Amino acid sequence: MSNNIVIIDYGVGNFRNVQKAFEAVGAAAVITSQAAVIDQAAAVVLPGVGAFGDAINNLRARGLDTPALAAAKAGKPLLGICVGLQLMFDESEEMGHHQGLGLFPGKIVRFPHHLTVPHMGWNQIEPVQTHPLLANIKPGSFAYFAHSYYAEPANPAHIVAHTDYGHKYASIVARDNICAIQFHPEKSQQVGLQILKNFVEMVETQ
Repeated sequence: MSNNIVIIDYGVGNFRNVQKAFEAVGAAAVITSQAAVIDQAAAVVLPGVGAFGDAINNLRARGLDTPALAAAKAGKPLLGICVGLQLMFDESEEMGHHQGLGLFPGKIVRFPHHLTVPHMGWNQIEPVQTHPLLANIKPGSFAYFAHSYYAEPANPAHIVAHTDYGHKYASIVARDNICAIQFHPEKSQQVGLQILKNFVEMVETQ
């Protein structure tokens, strides 16, 4: 499998665990904080944990938003994971107002206050359209989540799958070469590994 996938290290994320999950499906993903390495990659992964504001500020302070956006514009496969998904949207209301990367129109909002947050643990993925990222994933498969905010895409056509936590929200989004998942594939056992394998196959067939 491809060995030209890079994982962007901007100081906020479980990069090594994501790398190990790619290794488990035969892909030698490289962790990097160097723009030049990202520029040369065949595909890019943007993981992330914690608060949106800290994540986007770190990404920009290290000058890594520019190569991430360039990869998206160049048509390279780009995968966002957890907060990485959230960073791809226009804006977030988490602990103030923050501007995202604008790769998906829409915003990041908090779960309603009557729900326990974070939404943590296993929950189901319900596809709403077919997508290569979901190849060999059965509807209703369980993945592992840990988040208090979620995406509200402005364009329903970008929603690939829903998850129900008090109400349905977008847990997988995609458009063109860009896709993103709210759950943690590295913690989602065979389902998570299959999704990463599917991403690798998307890279190899581009």
